[in-house]
Amino acid sequence: MSSPSRMAHCGSILSFRADPGVGDDPAAYEYWERGALIVSNGHIERVGPAAQLLLADPGLRILDHGQQLILPGFIDTHIHYPQTDIIGAGGKDLLDWLERYTFPAEQRFADPDYARSVAQFFLDELLRNGTTTAQVLGTVHRASAESFFEVAAARHLRMIAGKTMMDRLCPDGLRDEASSTERETRELIEAWHGHDRLHYAITPRFAITSSAEQLASAGRLAREYPDVFIHSHLAENAREIEQVRQLFADRRSYLDVYDHFGLLRDRSTYAHCIYLDDTDRARMSASGAGAAFCPTSNLYLGSGLFDIAASDAAGMRYALATDVGGGSSFSMLRTMGEAYKVAHLSGQHLGPMRAFYLATLAGARLLRLEDRIGHFATGIEADFIVLNPHATPLMARRMAQCQTLAERLLLFMILGDDRAVAQTYILGQPVTPQ
Repeated sequence: MSSPSRMAHCGSILSFRADPGVGDDPAAYEYWERGALIVSNGHIERVGPAAQLLLADPGLRILDHGQQLILPGFIDTHIHYPQTDIIGAGGKDLLDWLERYTFPAEQRFADPDYARSVAQFFLDELLRNGTTTAQVLGTVHRASAESFFEVAAARHLRMIAGKTMMDRLCPDGLRDEASSTERETRELIEAWHGHDRLHYAITPRFAITSSAEQLASAGRLAREYPDVFIHSHLAENAREIEQVRQLFADRRSYLDVYDHFGLLRDRSTYAHCIYLDDTDRARMSASGAGAAFCPTSNLYLGSGLFDIAASDAAGMRYALATDVGGGSSFSMLRTMGEAYKVAHLSGQHLGPMRAFYLATLAGARLLRLEDRIGHFATGIEADFIVLNPHATPLMARRMAQCQTLAERLLLFMILGDDRAVAQTYILGQPVTPQ
């Protein structure tokens, strides 16, 4: 007899084994037009052709999703929860936008009740859009990190977050001290890293707002806690890069600033990475660090275009990110669509198979969490989503004309948004955002 906790989810199923590359390598993914995903006690038990698996297990409970597409939950490798309420704000460029909108908004997160209310809404939006794991920046306030972790833990979400570090060139209400930040960060790591499904990220905002003393402090923490994450920004905007050059004139490049302080290693993610040279990319690849590719933010703020081909040539790790609130949507489907356009603007190609890889398994690999999330295999946590190809009349009309899986995935990227996410599952249980 089947256990009450066991269930087969039937529908079209897609999961990646590796990077399909520019040629959509068929060995890089598994796809069943009529598949079954067997979930037991919050984890994947088996996945494969429905007829074969169901025949071998006649007492199994079945939830039939029809023609809908079942795939691992999206992984957003860089997003700011305190910027939820400034999405769509203006600004001439990155630095102007920070001063006019971001810094004033972030000062409100000293209030834990306010931080908790935003965290609740933020996580609802992620789940509504099919994102089941994210790497999240807080503010300098300890309450911002604690409130986020409390809300995420109550929902049993696999999330990465951290208190942002800033000790100069920012408003007084967002400035901390290197010594107090190190103490608070250590206490937050001890309290939250490894608690339930949570992870901590050492989070200097960027080199401009962290002194050499604070970056050295971040490096000490990184050595003391080698399994925690490191999360920051890098080479997003020309004015930003020039300011970093003036502040750290003895360093070869912006990346070299972080490298000098011991902040390049496995589990370190740098958002944007637009203006890197070949030496920088080779160093990132060798160190195990990776990039969060943020197409909607880079386009919205006019920052520049991520170089997919150069990153591939260097063997650099990268995955997709929404970068809300500079990014203009919580939807990883829309983010994939914008990444497709960024590639075209650069004279490059990002096919739909690879785009979906970058939103799932690539994120897990970048974060070194592929043993837990990002694909379907025995023992992997059952965080997955169901996409409805008929979510809107236009989608239904266009999907009816598709002949291949790649064509259908492209339409999800171009026409899809939160309306296409029929259901999100966390540890095998359906969740309903408020």
